[in-house]
Amino acid sequence: MPPAVSFIARSGTGKTTLLTALISEFKVRGYKVGAIKHDAHKFEIDHPGKDSYRFTEAGADSMLISSSSKLAFVKQQRQTPEIDALVLEYFPDVDIVLVEGFKKLGLQKIEVHRQEHGKALICRGENHDPALLAVATDTELQVDVPQLDLNEPSEIVDFLVAKLLVKS
Repeated sequence: MPPAVSFIARSGTGKTTLLTALISEFKVRGYKVGAIKHDAHKFEIDHPGKDSYRFTEAGADSMLISSSSKLAFVKQQRQTPEIDALVLEYFPDVDIVLVEGFKKLGLQKIEVHRQEHGKALICRGENHDPALLAVATDTELQVDVPQLDLNEPSEIVDFLVAKLLVKS
Protein backbone atom coordinates (compact mmCIF):
# COMPACT_ATOMS: atom_id res chain seq x y z
CA MET A 1 0.00 0.00 0.00
CA PRO A 2 1.42 3.41 -0.89
CA PRO A 3 1.98 5.88 1.93
CA ALA A 4 -0.68 8.55 2.43
CA VAL A 5 -0.12 11.95 4.03
CA SER A 6 -2.81 14.47 4.84
CA PHE A 7 -2.38 18.22 4.45
CA ILE A 8 -4.51 20.06 6.93
CA ALA A 9 -5.07 23.75 7.63
CA ARG A 10 -7.67 26.28 8.43
CA SER A 11 -9.89 27.34 5.54
CA GLY A 12 -8.29 29.74 3.09
CA THR A 13 -4.72 28.84 3.99
CA GLY A 14 -3.84 27.47 0.54
CA LYS A 15 -3.96 23.70 0.92
CA THR A 16 -5.22 23.13 -2.62
CA THR A 17 -2.65 25.51 -4.12
CA LEU A 18 0.14 23.76 -2.22
CA LEU A 19 -1.07 20.27 -3.15
CA THR A 20 -1.28 21.25 -6.82
CA ALA A 21 2.36 22.39 -6.69
CA LEU A 22 3.42 19.22 -4.86
CA ILE A 23 1.68 16.96 -7.37
CA SER A 24 3.47 18.76 -10.21
CA GLU A 25 6.83 18.42 -8.43
CA PHE A 26 6.32 14.71 -7.76
CA LYS A 27 5.38 14.18 -11.43
CA VAL A 28 8.52 15.99 -12.64
CA ARG A 29 10.52 13.55 -10.50
CA GLY A 30 8.79 10.56 -12.07
CA TYR A 31 6.48 9.54 -9.23
CA LYS A 32 2.90 8.34 -9.62
CA VAL A 33 0.63 10.40 -7.38
CA GLY A 34 -2.89 9.82 -6.10
CA ALA A 35 -5.00 12.53 -4.48
CA ILE A 36 -7.96 12.40 -2.12
CA LYS A 37 -10.02 15.48 -1.28
CA HIS A 38 -12.18 15.41 1.84
CA ASP A 39 -15.49 17.18 1.28
CA ALA A 40 -17.69 17.85 4.26
CA HIS A 41 -20.48 19.25 2.10
CA LYS A 42 -21.92 16.17 0.32
CA PHE A 43 -20.63 17.00 -3.15
CA GLU A 44 -22.55 15.87 -6.23
CA ILE A 45 -21.01 14.91 -9.57
CA ASP A 46 -24.21 13.39 -10.94
CA HIS A 47 -26.57 15.99 -12.35
CA PRO A 48 -30.22 15.83 -13.45
CA GLY A 49 -30.58 15.11 -17.14
CA LYS A 50 -27.39 13.04 -17.41
CA ASP A 51 -27.62 9.29 -18.04
CA SER A 52 -25.45 8.58 -14.99
CA TYR A 53 -27.89 10.52 -12.82
CA ARG A 54 -30.78 8.51 -14.22
CA PHE A 55 -28.98 5.25 -13.36
CA THR A 56 -28.38 6.43 -9.78
CA GLU A 57 -31.96 7.68 -9.42
CA ALA A 58 -33.21 4.31 -10.66
CA GLY A 59 -31.39 2.67 -7.75
CA ALA A 60 -27.93 1.70 -8.99
CA ASP A 61 -25.71 1.16 -5.93
CA SER A 62 -22.59 1.81 -8.01
CA MET A 63 -22.15 3.52 -11.35
CA LEU A 64 -19.05 3.94 -13.54
CA ILE A 65 -18.57 6.42 -16.36
CA SER A 66 -15.70 5.49 -18.66
CA SER A 67 -14.06 7.02 -21.72
CA SER A 68 -10.77 6.42 -23.48
CA SER A 69 -8.99 8.92 -21.19
CA LYS A 70 -10.59 8.70 -17.73
CA LEU A 71 -13.26 7.15 -15.58
CA ALA A 72 -15.41 8.20 -12.67
CA PHE A 73 -16.88 5.80 -10.16
CA VAL A 74 -19.90 6.72 -8.05
CA LYS A 75 -20.79 4.46 -5.14
CA GLN A 76 -23.60 5.06 -2.69
CA GLN A 77 -22.47 4.85 0.94
CA ARG A 78 -23.82 5.47 4.41
CA GLN A 79 -20.60 6.63 6.06
CA THR A 80 -17.15 7.87 5.15
CA PRO A 81 -14.86 4.90 4.47
CA GLU A 82 -11.49 4.56 6.18
CA ILE A 83 -8.58 6.16 4.32
CA ASP A 84 -6.66 2.85 4.25
CA ALA A 85 -9.61 1.20 2.51
CA LEU A 86 -9.77 4.00 -0.08
CA VAL A 87 -6.02 3.83 -0.73
CA LEU A 88 -6.07 0.04 -1.09
CA GLU A 89 -9.06 0.03 -3.42
CA TYR A 90 -8.40 3.04 -5.63
CA PHE A 91 -4.65 3.75 -5.47
CA PRO A 92 -2.76 0.44 -5.67
CA ASP A 93 -0.54 1.65 -8.53
CA VAL A 94 0.72 4.99 -7.19
CA ASP A 95 3.83 5.81 -5.19
CA ILE A 96 2.20 8.25 -2.77
CA VAL A 97 -1.28 9.54 -1.96
CA LEU A 98 -1.69 13.20 -1.02
CA VAL A 99 -4.81 13.86 1.01
CA GLU A 100 -6.48 17.20 1.59
CA GLY A 101 -8.29 17.26 4.91
CA PHE A 102 -9.41 14.47 7.24
CA LYS A 103 -7.72 16.32 10.13
CA LYS A 104 -9.39 14.19 12.81
CA LEU A 105 -8.01 10.90 11.51
CA GLY A 106 -4.76 9.38 12.74
CA LEU A 107 -3.26 9.79 9.27
CA GLN A 108 0.27 11.21 8.99
CA LYS A 109 -0.10 14.98 8.54
CA ILE A 110 1.60 18.12 7.42
CA GLU A 111 -0.07 21.25 8.71
CA VAL A 112 -0.14 24.27 6.41
CA HIS A 113 0.21 27.54 8.33
CA ARG A 114 0.28 31.15 7.12
CA GLN A 115 1.37 33.95 9.42
CA GLU A 116 -1.17 36.40 7.95
CA HIS A 117 -4.06 34.30 9.32
CA GLY A 118 -2.85 34.82 12.89
CA LYS A 119 -4.39 31.52 14.02
CA ALA A 120 -2.94 28.86 16.28
CA LEU A 121 -1.83 25.54 14.85
CA ILE A 122 -4.48 22.83 14.68
CA CYS A 123 -2.14 19.96 15.65
CA ARG A 124 -0.29 21.56 18.54
CA GLY A 125 -1.28 23.17 21.82
CA GLU A 126 -4.55 21.77 23.17
CA ASN A 127 -4.89 19.39 20.21
CA HIS A 128 -1.43 17.78 20.24
CA ASP A 129 -1.58 15.34 17.32
CA PRO A 130 1.23 12.73 17.38
CA ALA A 131 0.67 12.08 13.65
CA LEU A 132 2.02 15.54 12.72
CA LEU A 133 5.15 15.07 10.58
CA ALA A 134 5.94 18.73 9.87
CA VAL A 135 4.55 22.22 9.45
CA ALA A 136 4.70 23.95 6.05
CA THR A 137 4.79 27.63 6.93
CA ASP A 138 5.86 31.08 5.81
CA THR A 139 7.17 32.10 9.27
CA GLU A 140 9.33 30.81 12.13
CA LEU A 141 7.40 28.82 14.70
CA GLN A 142 8.33 27.19 17.98
CA VAL A 143 7.30 23.60 17.24
CA ASP A 144 8.69 20.13 17.94
CA VAL A 145 8.51 18.96 14.31
CA PRO A 146 10.40 20.07 11.20
CA GLN A 147 9.34 23.36 9.59
CA LEU A 148 9.18 23.39 5.80
CA ASP A 149 9.06 26.47 3.59
CA LEU A 150 5.48 26.79 2.37
CA ASN A 151 6.74 28.62 -0.72
CA GLU A 152 9.23 25.89 -1.72
CA PRO A 153 7.29 22.83 -2.93
CA SER A 154 10.54 21.06 -3.87
CA GLU A 155 11.67 21.24 -0.21
CA ILE A 156 8.40 19.66 0.92
CA VAL A 157 8.69 16.91 -1.71
CA ASP A 158 12.32 16.29 -0.63
CA PHE A 159 11.05 15.85 2.94
CA LEU A 160 8.25 13.47 1.90
CA VAL A 161 10.54 11.39 -0.31
CA ALA A 162 13.08 11.04 2.51
CA LYS A 163 10.43 10.37 5.17
CA LEU A 164 7.97 8.13 3.30
CA LEU A 165 9.41 6.84 0.04
CA VAL A 166 13.10 6.08 0.57
CA LYS A 167 13.48 2.64 2.13
CA SER A 168 16.62 2.21 4.25
